[in-house]
Amino acid sequence: MEDMKGGIYGSHLPAMQAVMQRLLEQIGELRRQIAQGTGFDPVEHCLSRIKSEDSMREKCRRKGLPETTDSALRHIHDAIGIRIVCAFVDDVRVVRDHLASLDGVEVIEEKDYIRHAKPNGYRSYHVILRVDGQYYVEVQIRTIAMDTWAALEHHLKYKKNVGSRTDLLIRELKRCSDELASTDMTLQTIRDMILEDWEDSE
Repeated sequence: MEDMKGGIYGSHLPAMQAVMQRLLEQIGELRRQIAQGTGFDPVEHCLSRIKSEDSMREKCRRKGLPETTDSALRHIHDAIGIRIVCAFVDDVRVVRDHLASLDGVEVIEEKDYIRHAKPNGYRSYHVILRVDGQYYVEVQIRTIAMDTWAALEHHLKYKKNVGSRTDLLIRELKRCSDELASTDMTLQTIRDMILEDWEDSE
């Protein structure tokens, strides 16, 4: 695959957009099925994107790769990105398993930062999918609490004027991450109890 006049993705961009849309539709179908059965929508919201031309070229340079379609589609695995924010911790695994079960989808790599948080407190579930044997999709699945924490940490990372408070802010973020993880588990327990009572009443 050579880089073409249409940009670093060449003629593949429409197919990439179709893959992204297909996965979003499959997530939507899962949401409808679970909501009908339990009354709980497992997904709060989804975000999706195809990495911009400038971002992909910069990543190629950072990795020492030529700025070609081959690099963008075969050697870098996040040209297509989807972030799925779930209501509860157990829903993260449900969504992951659903995506892995889809026709034409292979799981290439997984990183469970929920069970094994990063040292700074970051929690999320990352999975790289290969769709139709050709297009890679990076999917990040996390709870609302994890997503809120990650947004705040992102702001801290890119703020330049926090001065002497940097170490304090890092410690506080780590503490908040632990507290939010505990809250996520408590909310999961409450949701499970509600579902048990609902099933018993049927």
